[in-house]
Amino acid sequence: MTAGEASPIASGAEIRRLRQRFLLRAVSAAGVDIVFTTVFVAFADAWAYAPRSMAVGLLLLLGINYLLCRPLFLPIEEFLGGQRSFDEVQRRLTQLPLLTAARVAFLALIMVGFRSAAPFVSPDPTLQALPRQTVADAIALCVLLPLFYFTYIYFVISDYLGGLCAFIFERSGRNLSLFFGRYRLKLGFALLVISLVPMAAVVIDLVSYEGEKLHFEIATDVAIAMMGVVVSVYFIGRSLLRPIRILSRAMSTVAQGDMTVRIPVTSNDEVGELTGQFNTMVEGLRERERIRETFGRYVDESVASTILQRGGDGVLAGETREATILFTDVSGFTTIAETLPPEHLIGALNDYLETVLAPIRAHGGVVNTFIGDGIFASFNMPLACPGHAAAAIRAAIDIQRAVAGRRFGEAKVPFATRIGISTGSVIGGSVGAGQRLSFTLLGDTVNLAARLEKLNKDHGTSILLSETTRAGCGTEFVFKPLGSTAVRGRSASLAIFTVDTV
Repeated sequence: MTAGEASPIASGAEIRRLRQRFLLRAVSAAGVDIVFTTVFVAFADAWAYAPRSMAVGLLLLLGINYLLCRPLFLPIEEFLGGQRSFDEVQRRLTQLPLLTAARVAFLALIMVGFRSAAPFVSPDPTLQALPRQTVADAIALCVLLPLFYFTYIYFVISDYLGGLCAFIFERSGRNLSLFFGRYRLKLGFALLVISLVPMAAVVIDLVSYEGEKLHFEIATDVAIAMMGVVVSVYFIGRSLLRPIRILSRAMSTVAQGDMTVRIPVTSNDEVGELTGQFNTMVEGLRERERIRETFGRYVDESVASTILQRGGDGVLAGETREATILFTDVSGFTTIAETLPPEHLIGALNDYLETVLAPIRAHGGVVNTFIGDGIFASFNMPLACPGHAAAAIRAAIDIQRAVAGRRFGEAKVPFATRIGISTGSVIGGSVGAGQRLSFTLLGDTVNLAARLEKLNKDHGTSILLSETTRAGCGTEFVFKPLGSTAVRGRSASLAIFTVDTV
């Protein structure tokens, strides 16, 4: 495969079908012309003129049009077959409706010019018997009819382009990113043609004819205009409204929480550009959701959610609040770690930490960080937790009940847990340098909880708490005072308490 080539995205049979659909739509103007010609000769009662007139239309709008439009699809065909890259054919895709419509309009101009001039220059009595046109009517017809065919083919091929782009998107994931069309111009031009062209034809008739001839011309033009408007409105509606419907459905899907949606760009105008931006937006939302989920694995989900909801630069400003701090640690973890293979140790530790996390979160706590085999958690910071002191005690009791008698991981390791709890003023916020930030809690209350966790070893307890925590719980628990003890970092002794976990 040479440079610029890509893998085929369609089989030979699929490529032929896509090409045939394009060419059939491009030459459909010949079918419309046959209908118009039939209406004209029926009103004029000039059936002898029909074969010659239809033959000219078929020659130009079917035969020559086919030959002119066939090369337009060739680059797209080569892309579908893998001989060209998408970037090489994207411009052709975008311009396909305009290029096709321009060719058909040019051929229609030749056809109308020939038909208008034939009665004047041909000696054939069949043509001489036709109703004579005025010069003004002939000129108007040479302008209005090619304009109609241009509009009709433009929107027919635009409708085809939508299906083709959807096929390419489904097979290759590629979308249009070049947008030459203008939705407002398309809509305005379509309204102009389907409204003003019939009106202009009638006005020309009014100033060009009179009597029976006037009635004939108006009746003919109105009949042809009605059929033309019906056909045009159908394809105009499909071309202009389908991309909006696709986008609307996709937006509803995203609103329901599905971030996997990605839709094809099926138009070459602002709506197509908006569709591309929608896909980019959804990709951004999907990426943000992945970041939030990943963030929540390293930072407690509630902290991550708070940071994301506050927006800005993702920094939680420092604030001071009364909170309860809880520290846990595994008794004798160093000795256990020396006897276990690393994979067994990590597996057992993760199993243990998952067990300890559940009660903390169930009672409104936030896990700030893991410290080896220990957990640093807070209640009422950064998220509000009414009755935070009692909530921390309940979480501690549930932790001890959950780990008691249980063995963790494949190695079936027992972990005895020590917990220290303290209540008081806490400073919380984002700290760090440069692009590396961490949410943390600071203050004497944090230090005291860590000291109390270690003092469990000296007192033979599993939960120790401060006087401020006991005071914040009211009469919900029965506490056992353990007297006063010296705490490193404090000049005065501190009253400590434990609580029964049974």
